[in-house]
Amino acid sequence: MTKAILPNSTIGIFGSGQLGRMAAIEARKLGYRVHTFSPGRDTPTGQVADAETTAAYDDLFEVRTFAQTVDVVTFEFENVPSATIEAAAEFVPVYPRGEILHTTQNRLREKTFLAKNGFPLAGFRRVRTVEDLFKGVEELGLPVVLKTAGFGYDGKGQAKITANGEIEAAFDALNGEEAVLEQFVAFEKEVSVVCVRGQAGEFAHYGVIENDHANHILDVSFAPAAVEDAVAEHAIEIARAIGEAFEYVGTYCVEFFLEGNGTLRVNEIAPRPHNSGHLTFDACVTSQFEQQIRAVCGLPLGSPEYLRPAAMANLLGDVWEAGEPNWAAALEDPGIKLHLYGKSDPRPGRKMGHIAALADTPQRAVELVRTARRKLQHS
Repeated sequence: MTKAILPNSTIGIFGSGQLGRMAAIEARKLGYRVHTFSPGRDTPTGQVADAETTAAYDDLFEVRTFAQTVDVVTFEFENVPSATIEAAAEFVPVYPRGEILHTTQNRLREKTFLAKNGFPLAGFRRVRTVEDLFKGVEELGLPVVLKTAGFGYDGKGQAKITANGEIEAAFDALNGEEAVLEQFVAFEKEVSVVCVRGQAGEFAHYGVIENDHANHILDVSFAPAAVEDAVAEHAIEIARAIGEAFEYVGTYCVEFFLEGNGTLRVNEIAPRPHNSGHLTFDACVTSQFEQQIRAVCGLPLGSPEYLRPAAMANLLGDVWEAGEPNWAAALEDPGIKLHLYGKSDPRPGRKMGHIAALADTPQRAVELVRTARRKLQHS
């Protein structure tokens, strides 16, 4: 039985973006101290943490020094090198385990894990040479999607191939990186299951969340999703089984493609709190971020119950295009919740914050967040 790490202890977080910021807020509400480690300074997490170490992830002396100041380590960013995790684990428990991050930070390793364990996903092939790519296209059929195997998010490192004449250019764009070729799924919608698994295998979930994307970046999420009960149950069952196969500890998200016939295919796994679960911060008895803290500290999980249907809209740097957004106009509706992440440079496509709302129906909540976001750009 793992000994619980109690309030007044210090939680270490690798990564320092908005996910860490919201986890740190929840940790401090519970009475924990927070120490963040990343290459950045004055970061979203660092602004609310008790301590901020600024160092490269491969600076193992600094990693070991950091690990000796905390009681447990977790992540808000999965692309941390294996050697970093191993160095920290010499001194303190690390959740989720390093092997899980090693699997999920590489698309090929993740898909191989899913296929080996019998989870439903689109057909895929490994690509190292242009010959591999031609063969994969022949076997999977067009259209297909070519993705770099490592370090891809928000649509980065991927290209859709719709004709044989596009194959060589798509391969050249990889710049020699290993890749994975996937069957294109003509999905009806994208949904996710954000859930948490405790150290003794306890499980809690936030049902199925429906997601709309724009330019490969999550735009709006709402819950509960507009899906059949049987589909929702199946998605939750798959997400739970993935956590069990990993012996996972902490909050994680499984993203799915849902086809028109009700077929679910796993798109990817996020071994951390997830953008689509941001609405839980306002909408649920216990947010995905508080669940992360409870799980890694060995405390009982909280209730994931929704207070009301909810929606969340991302605020990208594009919102600042015409100058400072009109915050007062967006907040005219007293039910709107504004979350800004403390980032000073609003670049196009960069996630700067989000707006959330609760309503009697998820569709009404979506209307509220979209309206509030539009008002930001009108003086």
